Amino acid sequence: QPQLVESGGGLVQSGGSLRLSCVASGFTSPYYAIGWYRQAPGKEREGVVCMSNSSSGITYYADSVKGRFTISRDNAKNTVYLQMNSLKPEDTAIYHCGVDGRLGNYCSGTSSPDYDYWGPGTQVTVSS
Repeated sequence: QPQLVESGGGLVQSGGSLRLSCVASGFTSPYYAIGWYRQAPGKEREGVVCMSNSSSGITYYADSVKGRFTISRDNAKNTVYLQMNSLKPEDTAIYHCGVDGRLGNYCSGTSSPDYDYWGPGTQVTVSS
């Protein structure tokens, strides 16, 4: 059974940094996109970043995080990371990682595609 488990969230002061991790397990076929999205209370879900698994490896970042957040992955560990720097109070949310295993769905050209698998999330709180 495919599973995604996030970790690394916590409480940090404005301007600080956190690194989130997402471990994938149980996937028996390749995925086409992997990324992060966040959900804050009373707000719509926001796609943070999507990394295509195509030959180009193109990555899409939301404007709100460009230059501050960086996605990376360690294939040997089946883990994707989200390095978050210069955090702001408005970054406070539950962060989820997602995977799209549907043929040819390479992020759909956006930082906020629909994923067909996602994890339970990890809470990030940024104090002012």
